[in-house]
Formats: sequence, structure tokens, C-alpha cells
Amino acid sequence: MAGMAAEGTQFDARQFDSKMNDLLGGDGQDFFTSYDEVYESFDSMGLQENLLRGIYAYGFEKPSAIQQRGIVPFCKGLDVIQQAQSGTGKTATFCSGILQQLDYGLVDCQALVLAPTRELAQQIEKVMRALGDYLGVKVHACVGGTSVREDQRILSSGVHVVVGTPGRVFDMLRRQSLRPDHIKMFVLDEADEMLSRGFKDQIYDIFQLLPPKIQVGVFSATMPPEALEITRKFMNKPVRILVKRDELTLEGIKQFYVNVDKEEWKLETLCDLYETLAITQSVIFVNTRRKVDWLTDKMRSRDHTVSATHGDMDQNTRDIIMREFRSGSSRVLITTDLLARGIDVQQVSLVINFDLPTQPENYLHRIGRSGRFGRKGVAINFVTTEDERMLFDIQKFYNVMVEELPANVADLI
Repeated sequence: MAGMAAEGTQFDARQFDSKMNDLLGGDGQDFFTSYDEVYESFDSMGLQENLLRGIYAYGFEKPSAIQQRGIVPFCKGLDVIQQAQSGTGKTATFCSGILQQLDYGLVDCQALVLAPTRELAQQIEKVMRALGDYLGVKVHACVGGTSVREDQRILSSGVHVVVGTPGRVFDMLRRQSLRPDHIKMFVLDEADEMLSRGFKDQIYDIFQLLPPKIQVGVFSATMPPEALEITRKFMNKPVRILVKRDELTLEGIKQFYVNVDKEEWKLETLCDLYETLAITQSVIFVNTRRKVDWLTDKMRSRDHTVSATHGDMDQNTRDIIMREFRSGSSRVLITTDLLARGIDVQQVSLVINFDLPTQPENYLHRIGRSGRFGRKGVAINFVTTEDERMLFDIQKFYNVMVEELPANVADLI
């Protein structure tokens, strides 16, 4: 099976430096410094108490590889180039870096984040708002396809951070509805995507309108020459943080689906599988917090022992539940995507997607595992008629075959 890690896209640091060197006429080494300090926990990063509260309330437990390396240099005000695939936690990396440095007493735009699509800009706005919940951050997404007047009204009432697409942001700057005087941080997310969509001139135009002394962060999965050129023109001694393609892989995981025609038949199907679940340690994923509660109640009312965790629970409760699960004293855990990344439980050998994830990339975070451990695993996907399209997309996205579940499932585990 083609695991993610097998793809030939890993970027070698030496190659990167020599490529950069060629582009810069031989002085690339002076241009970049690599940043290799790793912080194993959010607590060790020196973040404000209320930012930490937001990070934990959002459901993060342990920083991902890019967060371990990327948050601190950004918080120190350094220009950063962070190269990592999507789905590795880049958004929370720069959101934390921005939130840590804002002056909350000054309700003026201090950070500008550009993204290639409206959906991504709105997604970043949501994350920024959630992580900054206890800090009282004011964030606004400036994107095309929405009312210009409404944008102007919100901006004039004052915000700390603007996230947007290049066209609308440039428009707001040009109309002077977005005042650049206090902007001290500028982030380009998915820079490679932005450049391939032809936003280069607009990005340059926006740069011209920003204060000269500004911290710049460039986040990108790949570093095409145009992205390197941007970093060269607008960044000052940037540090480069390179995170290889997600360490997670689908190698060695048998993947199956069960046709459950209708949503209401899923519960029966799960109860039929319960004996098999309880032999091993299993995680059951659903798509909403409410459904975690609903499914937990239903299973318990049938005398099945299950634990449950989701982002509405306080950190302390979640920690206790995760401890019980890690120690094996509880064997079946029901949870949401939000916590998929925090569950690195060595013994989990069965994952059930009671609901298929809404985004194909979340499939890897739910069922993938660090290939280093070479453990075997089984994933079972419950598929209703409406889900068939998503299952097809997942197979295409990961280049995997998901087969129908055979009768002897207990022998597979």
C-alpha cells in the first residue's frame, strides 16, 4: 500500500540550501539560519497563561512537529520560513505566534495573514479566534464575495488581526479602511498555492503599503523559486524550519468499510462489533461533540463500557480519561477529530470511523500512525449511501484500496 511517507517529495535541507545559494548568487548560507530548537510541550514555550488556556481548550494536548519548532522563533519576532505539508498544524503555529505578541490594549490591526482561498481564510479566522478566546482577541476575515461595506464597518470599529485573501485585503488597504500603521506581523499561508494562483503582484503591492520594519512568516508545503524570491525580497535573516512530510503513514493498516445504508443502522452495527472492540483497544470517531455524548449514552444503556472525550470537557477531565485509556483500564474511546492528533496510544489496533471525516486529510490523523513502530492496525469505516463519495475521495487522496469488511474481523486484530 502506498503510505504517505513513501512519496518522493521529502525535501532535503542541503538541497534546499544549495538551491537557495544558486538563486542568491552564492550568498545563500548567510541568508538563512536553521532553527532546530524543539519544545516538547506547550507549557515549555513561555506563552502567556491565557494563550495556553486557549490552546488546551481547543483540544491540543501535545505540539505537532512544526509546533514544537515553529512557535517559539515566531514569538521571538524572528522572520520565519516554515516548510511543512498541510494538516501538520501550521495554522495553530502562526496563530499562537501572533496571539502571543499582540498588544491587546491597542485595538488596531497589528497582524495581517494572507491565504489563497476564502475557505482557508475563514478557517484561520476560526482557529485564531478560538485560540485567542481568553485573550479577547478581535479577528476579522476580509474575503471576496462578501459585502465591502460590512468589511469597512468592522475594520473601522477596530480589530487586532485581519485574515484575508489578497484581492480584498489590497482593496481595503487602498480604500484606507484597513490602516497599516500598526501592522507589525505579516504571514503568508500556503505561499506556493498563492503564487500558483497568480497573486504574486497583489502580494507585492500589499507589501509596499506595509510599514518597513515588519516581521514576516512564510508557510508553504513546497518552495518554488517564486516563493524563495519573495523571502529574499521581503525577509530579514529568516530562520528556516523544515518539517518533513507527516511522520504518520497508512502502511500496515488494513482498511475496510461496512455498508450501513442508513445513519440509524450504525448503532446496531457498532454493537455487533463491540465484542471484537473490547478484545483490543479501540477508538471510535464521530464528527460532533454532541454525537460523542449521544453515542456514549446509547452504548452505556446497552451495558457496553466506553470512555468519551471531546473539546467541551475541561482539560483535567480529558487528561484523566486519556490516562485511563493509555493504561488500558478503559478499552473503547469515543471522540472527535479535534482530539485525533492527541491520541498517540501505542496499543490502539482498531479505529472505527462511525462517521467518515468531513475532510480527506483528517482520515490520516485518525487512522495513521507513526510508521516507526511497525505495528499492525485495522480501520473500519461505516459508510452510508451519502458517504460513498467521501470514501471514493479518501481512496483517491491516499492512493489506497478500502475493501468490504470480511466476516472474520476478530482474526485480523
